[in-house]
Amino acid sequence: MPNIGAFIAWGLATALFMPEGWLPNATLAAIIQPMITTLLPILIGYTGGRVVHGQRGGVVGAVATLGLVVGANTPMLLGAMLLGPATALLMKWFDQAVGARVGPAFKMLVDNFSAGIIGGSVAILGMVGIGPAISGLARTLAGGVQTLIDLGLLPLAALIIEPGKVLFLNNAINHGVLGPLGVTAQAENGKAIEFLLETNPGPGLGILLACACFGSAPERASAPGALAIHFFGGIHEIYFPYVLAKPQLILAAIAGGAAGIFTFIATGAGLFATPSPGSIIALMAVTPRGGHLSVIMGVAVSAAVSFVLAAFLVKVGRKKTTESPRTDSITPA
Repeated sequence: MPNIGAFIAWGLATALFMPEGWLPNATLAAIIQPMITTLLPILIGYTGGRVVHGQRGGVVGAVATLGLVVGANTPMLLGAMLLGPATALLMKWFDQAVGARVGPAFKMLVDNFSAGIIGGSVAILGMVGIGPAISGLARTLAGGVQTLIDLGLLPLAALIIEPGKVLFLNNAINHGVLGPLGVTAQAENGKAIEFLLETNPGPGLGILLACACFGSAPERASAPGALAIHFFGGIHEIYFPYVLAKPQLILAAIAGGAAGIFTFIATGAGLFATPSPGSIIALMAVTPRGGHLSVIMGVAVSAAVSFVLAAFLVKVGRKKTTESPRTDSITPA
């Protein structure tokens, strides 16, 4: 959450300057890719490390995250959330076990070299091991979606698509599997429901509405802006941090996604191309004539379902955090 402003900056730049954006500009659009692949993961790694072990933890967390960035071809935001704090914890243990026993004459030398060695070592581990593993996870999720489509259990695809999206694997799922499948179906039928599975903005819309109405003070302040970027700009990544901050919200995303897919099937909805980005405006632009109501119904149903469940989960979560344990005072006789 401390980095949500950076996400909004990236979302605005994407919605405005990308080729399909409101103000296409190839020069300004050059900042979009480095922000999502490099800036945001390193910011998250630094922030997580700093929470664990102050400035030193932040520095080693950022260094370790850079290894993830180099070692994978997908945005490593989830990896940064894990590796940044973990590296800072290693740094903290070293400082407690060794650094505290070093004399003043050598303390600066030991502190600097230990941070460099620990941060650099974990960066190499992330580059050669963790980053490729997360990329492999993307391919596994995409294969699972393909299996569900083959078995005719399309609404259950939300069990894979929505968690995959929140892990920033949305592009791999959409363009790696659903896009090619949609092209084949569109050639046969003139439209394809596959183009709607990942790009549906309904689940994210419902979650952001719930956060705007019932979330914590920072969430209520930032969610309305994120909602506009998500729904009208099509930048779904903007709501992922809200789910990652409250992992129980993935249930709302799954339920909303499944409800939307079921509605799309029941109403015969489909698109003739992949909407890019996945905004409501882009969806309407690639909907065949006469099919707009079906698409709107699916988006609305998925948003309503995810909103109801997310509102419940957010309110329950807030209630648990505000409740304090009861302590009974004992009066001595």
